[in-house]
Amino acid sequence: MIERIPPDPRAAHKRRRNGLIAALLIALYAWSLADIELSTRGLAQGWLITKNIFRGMFTPEWSFAGEVLLRLLESIEMAFLGTAAAAVLAVPFAFWAASRGRSFDFWPLTGKWSLSAIRTFPELILAIIFMVGVGPGAFAGVLALAVHSVGMLGKLYAEAIENIDRGPIEALEATGASRLVTFRFAVLPQVLPEFASVAIYRFEINVRAAAVLGVVGAGGIGTPLLFALQAYAWERVGIIMLGIIASVMIIDTLSARIRARLV
Repeated sequence: MIERIPPDPRAAHKRRRNGLIAALLIALYAWSLADIELSTRGLAQGWLITKNIFRGMFTPEWSFAGEVLLRLLESIEMAFLGTAAAAVLAVPFAFWAASRGRSFDFWPLTGKWSLSAIRTFPELILAIIFMVGVGPGAFAGVLALAVHSVGMLGKLYAEAIENIDRGPIEALEATGASRLVTFRFAVLPQVLPEFASVAIYRFEINVRAAAVLGVVGAGGIGTPLLFALQAYAWERVGIIMLGIIASVMIIDTLSARIRARLV
């Protein structure tokens, strides 16, 4: 006679919980969809623009390639300068925000709050703010990328500091080494490769962000892209899109190889 296994009450509870979560997500999606009031005309217009952009990518305006290269170079320069400045400025924020291993430490907590506040505003909003102060152009874009990157790099740097191996630090402290010597020979060798890897990855992200900042007048390839879209010059849009895709793919490939050697 086959013995029946009694049902697991935890499995039934888990199924009810998952069903409730799924129902809430479906209700939230339906409410959001109804509140936004998507129009069929808007979807059709979006599909038409997307189709025209792809058509332009297959028939690009090659005579505009020189201007595209110059603007792409400007975007890459913006990303590099913004990332380089942030990579340095984020270091003191990282040591400020890094936890000392205690259950509650108010000083690192204030550092984490500061980095969260810096990350609150996206690059586009920061670019608009800086354009009021320094005027439109690439300099405003560099400042926007640098400030936003400080918030993200500081957070990732702090996590790298918190995860270092305490063994070398304790060994040097046991020999009576000073804090400066301990920092130089036990902390820096562990965190510098991680810092460099994170900064390079942030540079990848900033290259994409720099391409968008030109839409608000903060320099880079985004400015001619906006003008081409407004003029419905799809062949020109196509060559710009191809340039952005190619540059991002090349930079992603190179940075991935560099980061693989660092970490």
